Amino acid sequence: MSAASAAAPRCPRCLFPARTCVCAAIPSVPTRTRILILRHYTEATRASNTGRLAHLALPNSIIVEHGVRDTPDAIPDLTTSTAYLLFPGGPPRTAAPAPPPDQLVVLDGTWAQARRMYQKIDALRGLPMLRLPNAPMPTARLRASPGPGQVSTIEAIARALRLLEGEAAAEPLERLFDLAVRQARASG
Repeated sequence: MSAASAAAPRCPRCLFPARTCVCAAIPSVPTRTRILILRHYTEATRASNTGRLAHLALPNSIIVEHGVRDTPDAIPDLTTSTAYLLFPGGPPRTAAPAPPPDQLVVLDGTWAQARRMYQKIDALRGLPMLRLPNAPMPTARLRASPGPGQVSTIEAIARALRLLEGEAAAEPLERLFDLAVRQARASG
């Protein structure tokens, strides 16, 4: 974003500049899988944070801030559900695990922040990992990708939901991401 657009009033919900707000286009995507987004606290005020967009579109999701000084993480008990961690560990899955998870834990931050969160958050240890197969990435991005197959949070959630629940859960999130990229370019 340019300095002029950074100073422009921002939508309090999506954090995009008010003139390029995406809120009217945010779909409601019901899922049987609950999405728990563990967001690094530095992402909370970034308009490029796609975890926020995913949460706004997914009624069956929550965001928990991680790393806020002097505040313990309020991570729900993950032992009461069949939870999987969406993370690039283990072999890639081309089919949903059986039984399918009823909760998917997603780390939201830069790739370096996500790795550190994985190392520091005890509640994640022992969770089975859901690693997605590499897939083509769109060239238009909100942020530069550090490597092939490393996608934004909303893209990863969409791909995981495609695997777990089908196209109807994935496609609206991908359309929302495409719109966010177009709007970010229009504001820059």
